[in-house]
Amino acid sequence: MFGYYLNLALRSFKRNKALTALMVLAIALGIGACMTTLTVFRVLSGDPIPEKSARIFYVQLDPEPLRGMVPGDEPETQMTRFDSETLLREKRGARQAMMTGGSVTITPERNDLPSFMSDARYTSADFFAMFSVPFLHGNGWSAEDDTAGARVAVISTTLNDRLFGGGNSVGRPLLVGNTELRIAGVIDTWQPTPRFYDLNYSRYGELEDVFLPFSTSRDLKLGRNGSMNCWGDSAADETGVNAPCTWIQYWVELETAAQASDYKAYLDNYSAQQKAAGRFERDPNTRLRNVMEWLDFNRVVPRDVVMQLWLGLGFLLVCLLNTVGLLLAKFLRRSGEIGVRRALGASRLEIFKQCLVEAGTIGLAGGILGLGLALLGLWAVRQQPMGYAKLAYLDGSMLTTTFVLAIAASLLAGMLPAWRAMQITPAVQLKSQ
Repeated sequence: MFGYYLNLALRSFKRNKALTALMVLAIALGIGACMTTLTVFRVLSGDPIPEKSARIFYVQLDPEPLRGMVPGDEPETQMTRFDSETLLREKRGARQAMMTGGSVTITPERNDLPSFMSDARYTSADFFAMFSVPFLHGNGWSAEDDTAGARVAVISTTLNDRLFGGGNSVGRPLLVGNTELRIAGVIDTWQPTPRFYDLNYSRYGELEDVFLPFSTSRDLKLGRNGSMNCWGDSAADETGVNAPCTWIQYWVELETAAQASDYKAYLDNYSAQQKAAGRFERDPNTRLRNVMEWLDFNRVVPRDVVMQLWLGLGFLLVCLLNTVGLLLAKFLRRSGEIGVRRALGASRLEIFKQCLVEAGTIGLAGGILGLGLALLGLWAVRQQPMGYAKLAYLDGSMLTTTFVLAIAASLLAGMLPAWRAMQITPAVQLKSQ
């Protein structure tokens, strides 16, 4: 029967081309607007490391002075170098990493390439394993390299292509500033979205090109970027070990909920010890949030994107209401035809099915046109100057969602008109013919 109802729907479209075109256009406009905003929202609100996001935690301590304290306030979002290095040495988690962002000058071996600046990440050895960073060649450095301030580096595949033509560059020298580093590994394509491990610098965008031990970056006094908060009599070197400044992100991997509870107790105990030693003035005020909790806390999805999503959904609803009215008008205009079918033995349920097949067919056509409008809308988003704009692409799952949403929306819009159509009394319609 489905084929028969589909044939009836196509014949109906030919008889009412203008009305059909209006309904298809209404569905397409709603789907296009909704899928454009929904795709952008999904890209920005997704889980950047789904296989481990529940096991990786961001650490916060509260080393600030009593002055200005408000009970219940959040602690500092970053940590001091002293606390970060202490926690790293004590190794209470399965893995742990301290880090900050920076910029370095790269001098290529090739004479035809001038020196240039690249974004860098100063971190510790567990960074790569903890965040499941894929390697094209080689691997990261060791904890011993952290301690020794080894002259090693890991580079991105983008930088590897630029400097070495994409070959295996492990063991080759990399001139950073005036210092020669040895390349330990080349990272394969990796772009967590958002860049959750450091929300203080750039939430969206390309991967850093150079990774090197944090200790090495301090030995070489390499430039850093990102936010910093200092208080009291900060040292001339605000990045020194004992400087009262927070500027480092600290992550820890914990395998179970019990380990997370124990680690939280460890942080509280550590804070109490630092207060007893005179470093901390405040009572223990610590936080331990996993990746998704950290993203939610920082509200990484821009407010304008959330607003655009609601506007897109609202526009789809308006388009559906218009489609309901058009379908209702179309089905009621065919009362005579429906009356004849009922008189020949078609049940009300069959009339309902026939109308829904017609509505679903309109939805499919609207989905195809709406897909084109969504692709056009996403292209327009990518022309914007926002950091996340270039990520706005429709993937396979969103492509499927487009058609599912279009058909589901049209079926929903067709419910009331189909119900009204199946209530038509055959005798009344036959008398009027």
